[in-house]
Order: sequence, then structure tokens, then C-alpha cells
Amino acid sequence: MTAADLAQSISRELPYLRRYARALTGSQTAGDNYAAATLEAILTDRSLMDGEDTRIGLFRTFHAIWQSSGQPVEQETQTPREARAQAHLRGLTPNSREALLLRTIEELRYDQIAAVMQCPQTEAEELVQIALSEMGRALSGKVMVIEDETIIAMDLKGIVQAMGHDVTGIARTHKTAVELAHQSRPDLILADIQLADGSSGIDAVNELLADMGDIPVIFITAFPERLLTGDRPEPAFLISKPYSEEQVRSAVSQAMFFASTEGLAVS
Repeated sequence: MTAADLAQSISRELPYLRRYARALTGSQTAGDNYAAATLEAILTDRSLMDGEDTRIGLFRTFHAIWQSSGQPVEQETQTPREARAQAHLRGLTPNSREALLLRTIEELRYDQIAAVMQCPQTEAEELVQIALSEMGRALSGKVMVIEDETIIAMDLKGIVQAMGHDVTGIARTHKTAVELAHQSRPDLILADIQLADGSSGIDAVNELLADMGDIPVIFITAFPERLLTGDRPEPAFLISKPYSEEQVRSAVSQAMFFASTEGLAVS
């Protein structure tokens, strides 16, 4: 593969690496710092990508940097919630969340996860199960759904409730989302991008965050790469349409994990 071909191939995969990095760290800044460090490593040593599927090589390089650092790449600023979340992360089984995110959000096969993490496939499978147990237990919270398609909204509501969370309501427009959130402050927002009246789920979320402070948000979109440009504040948690129940459960668990550092109910 020529240098130009490699650059083009990496460019196609980069939004998904950034999505993974953000979900792993719970932070746009920390996630993007890791993605940048990955690109710098590849520029320094192109052999890191030799003989590899581009996505696997990219994620494997990222994982090596992540493991060697032991903590997020230094940030100029870090919110108290991010600091508490990182302390919380150190109490989890090593590599379990990484395996879970690679499996559910990035939809890698177990053999691909093993290649990324440089471990046996059986270990990758076991790590996913450990993560599901550690991330899903003992946390419950209030979730608001912003979605204009009734079938999808009810599906999301059912998944969230089956996980043990309360759904404060479903909003179909920007206006109703703001009203609903002020009636019952959510611990997590699950939001579509394009709403029924032509309004934006992103605008609704931005207004709520400005009014109510730091609330974890999971965006659902058919075009995740359009939200991962680095040009503005962007979501740490992002699910692609069409989604699977496993993806929603994983993203909600990750987001609730970070929200738990703010004091969610413990069941």
C-alpha cells in the first residue's frame, strides 16, 4: 500500500477510532488526544500498519498506546466528573471495557478483538462477559429519550427499562425535550439527531446542557462520521443507525458508569 493509499484508508477509519476513544475515556478531549497520539505513532513508524487490515492496525496501535500510558493523555483541563470517572475506571478488570466497546460499538468479531488487543480469542470473549457484568450491575438512573419515530422510541424505552433504569419520558421535538428535562432532570439523555418538526436533537441537548450542567448524552445517527470532525464540541457516546440492542445496552452502561461518579442511585 502506498503512503497515499494508507493515508486515505486511515482517514476513512479515523472517525470510528475517535468514537471508540471517546467512549473509552468518557471525554472528547481525552479521546481525541489518544487518537492523535495513535496517528503520530503511525507517522513515526509506518511498519505498525504493515500487513494489517487498516482498521485492525489502527485500533491495535491505539490499544498499545492506551495500555502503555495507564491513564488518559494529559489534558489542559479536566472536569471533576472526568477526574472521578478515571479514578473509578482503575477499579475495573483491565481490558474488559475495551473488549466490550470493540465488540458492541465497533462491531468487531472476537478474532478481530483478539488481534487488536494481542490476546487469545477465548480471553477476548471472557473479557466482554466480565465487562457486561461489571458495567451493568448496581447502577440505576433516570433516562430521557429524544426520538421522533414512535417505534424506535418505544424500542429504546424498553431496552433502557429492562436494564433497570427509569425513563422520564419521550420527546419528539426540541421544545418538548426542554420542557420534559425541566420537569424531571435526567441522569442520561438518549437523543436522535433529526426530530419530527425539523428541529435538531443536538440543539436541544446543547440548550439543556447549558441550563442544567454536565449530563451524559448518547446520540443516535445514521451518519456518525458527520459528528466526529473535531470542529466543535461533540458527543463522547455515539451509536450508529440501524443499532442493535447490544449496542444500546453497552452505550448506556458506559454512559451511566461515568454518570455514576456524580452519585446515581445504587441498587
